[in-house]
Amino acid sequence: MNKRKVIPSLRSLADQERATAKKARASWQMFTIMAEFIEATEYLSEIRPAVSIYGSARLKPSSPYYKLATQIARKLSDAGFAVISGGGPGIMEAANKGAHAGKAPSVGLNIELPHEQSGNQWQDISLRFRHFFTRKVTFVKNSDAVIVMPGGFGTLDELAEVLTLIQTKKSRHVPIILVGAEFWKGLLHWFETALLPMGLINPEDMKLMQVIDDPAQVLEAVLAFYEDRGEAEPHATKSDEDRMFYL
Repeated sequence: MNKRKVIPSLRSLADQERATAKKARASWQMFTIMAEFIEATEYLSEIRPAVSIYGSARLKPSSPYYKLATQIARKLSDAGFAVISGGGPGIMEAANKGAHAGKAPSVGLNIELPHEQSGNQWQDISLRFRHFFTRKVTFVKNSDAVIVMPGGFGTLDELAEVLTLIQTKKSRHVPIILVGAEFWKGLLHWFETALLPMGLINPEDMKLMQVIDDPAQVLEAVLAFYEDRGEAEPHATKSDEDRMFYL
C-alpha cells in the first residue's frame, strides 16, 4: 500500500468531518437564536406598556443609586408600567425589587456573566438568554421608555444601542432618561464639546436624552412624552414593530 496516498486521504476525511461538525454547530446556534426570539415574543408581547431600567450589576444595596432605582421602579409599576431589567444583581435587582412590590409585572432578561451568576429573586417573569444581541433586541422591542442608571461598559453599550437605533430611525422614538446627574455630566460634556463640534452628531441628537434624578419626575417625564405626542398611553404601532426586527 502506498502510504503517501493514504495519509492525505485520511487528512481529507478529517477535514470534511470537521467542516460538517462546524456547519452543524452553526445551524444549531441559529435554532437557539430563533428559540430565544420566539420565547421572548410569547412571554412579553402582552406585557405593555413597559419600561427598561439599565444599570450596573456591581452596585450594592447600600448604594444610593440602588435605592433610587428601587424607588423609580416602584413608581413606574404602580403607574401601570411593567419594569424590565437584566435580571441580575445590583441596579437590575433594585429595579425588579421595586417593580415586584408594585402593581405591574417585574421582568428579568437574564444572561450568565462573570458578575451575574444567577438571577435575582424579584422577577415575576424570568427569561434566560445565551446571546447578547437577542437579549438587547428584546429590551428595545418591548420598551416604551428607557431609564439608564450609572453603570459600566455594559450599561454604556445598552445606552449607545438605544441612541443609535432611535437616531437612525431603526426603532421608534421612546424617552431616554439618565438618572444620576453627577455621574453622567462628564459623558454629556464630552458629547457637547467633542462630538457636536466635529459634526459627528446633530444638536437634535442631544435632545434624545433627559437627565432626571427625582423618581416622581422620572414618571412624569415618561407620561408627558406620550401626552405631547397625543397618545393616550405608550404603545407600538405596526410599522414600529416591523422596524424593530432590524437584524
